[in-house]
Amino acid sequence: MGNLLKPLATGKFWMELVVMTLGMAVGAAAVYYFLMPSKLIIGSISGLSIVLAEVFSNMGLAVKVSTVILVINAFLLVLAWLLIGAEFGMKTVYTALILGPLVDLWAKVLPVEKVISEGTSVMNDPWLDLICFVLMLSISQAILFRINASTGGLDILAKIVNKYLHFDIGASVTVAGALICCSAFAINPFRLVVIGLIGTWINGVAVDYFTDTLNKRKRVCIISDRYEDIRKYIIEKLNRGCSIYHLEGGYSLDEKVEVVALLMQNEYAALLNFLKEQKVEAFITAGNVSEIYGQWHAVKGHKK
Repeated sequence: MGNLLKPLATGKFWMELVVMTLGMAVGAAAVYYFLMPSKLIIGSISGLSIVLAEVFSNMGLAVKVSTVILVINAFLLVLAWLLIGAEFGMKTVYTALILGPLVDLWAKVLPVEKVISEGTSVMNDPWLDLICFVLMLSISQAILFRINASTGGLDILAKIVNKYLHFDIGASVTVAGALICCSAFAINPFRLVVIGLIGTWINGVAVDYFTDTLNKRKRVCIISDRYEDIRKYIIEKLNRGCSIYHLEGGYSLDEKVEVVALLMQNEYAALLNFLKEQKVEAFITAGNVSEIYGQWHAVKGHKK
């Protein structure tokens, strides 16, 4: 228990708590203002909750969408904690449990009836509602993925599939979301279901895009006679690790040394500036890396 509560004493935890709250506020606004009025069932737990709430209503049971969201997410959170990890689980517990209350908060602060000028939805067009919802949801997911959290729900299933079956998160979201979309046949006409399926696919693409962008690192390979200066700069100034490889030139057969490091974009720019200022002659190649397995951290442990 002490290890679980230890992060509570750090400033990083409270900063991330604020970030998670703001991210989920954006996601809740997307659900309340665009998903619920238009009754578009995008492949998400929110979409499934709308279907179930409507089905319960047809059965004579008055159940709020926010309540259904809370119940489904509570079940998925147990899976997140057990199958993904404690850190992800703790953060997702918080984000998932506040989604329903934040939806209710938006309803009190700015009721959707005051936003809708005509028709039955905010944009009065299912395609525009779809674009607005996916855009806002993608922003929310981007904010949370950056700090190893998620919006809960379908993201939990996607993380589980990604971890154990090694599928792309976007592909996992799309497949699971498509199944949820098909449940919308219970309350929506065929046209709206098709729009939901398209929206689910777009959301999956957006998830992959933002995930790759936020996780992107530069794999930098440098061949230079001044490799020791480069190594020291990476370790002492950038606080990153690196690897040293001894090579033999294919043309000249001269012995060479290559320094390889994984850097953030700003660190890569700083390294290039260092090489330019110090007039270091080097052959440099760099490529983007979107997935890293195992430990990747600063040498001194104060950068992540």
